[in-house]
Amino acid sequence: MFMRGKKTQNLHSPTLNTIMMIEAVLEDNEGKHLSIPQLKKQLPKQVNHNTLMQVLAYLEESNKISVSLKGITWTHKLSRKLSRT
Repeated sequence: MFMRGKKTQNLHSPTLNTIMMIEAVLEDNEGKHLSIPQLKKQLPKQVNHNTLMQVLAYLEESNKISVSLKGITWTHKLSRKLSRT
C-alpha cells in the first residue's frame, strides 16, 4: 500500500469471525479481569498477537471492554429494548 509516495506496511484486518470469537470469550468472562495470556488460552483458535491487539483496541473504542492494570473486562450491556427481541 502506498500513501503520499511513501511505502507503508500492509496491515491485516481482523475478520468478523475473529472479532466475534474474541467478543464471545470476553462476554463469557463478564465481571472477571483477564490478562492477554489468559484470553489467548481461552480462545478456541490461535489468534495472531497483532490481530488480537487490533480487536482489543476496537472493542475499547466502542466501549465494549475496559482495559486496566488488572486486565481486560467486558463492560458492554445490551439495551433492555434490544434484549426483548
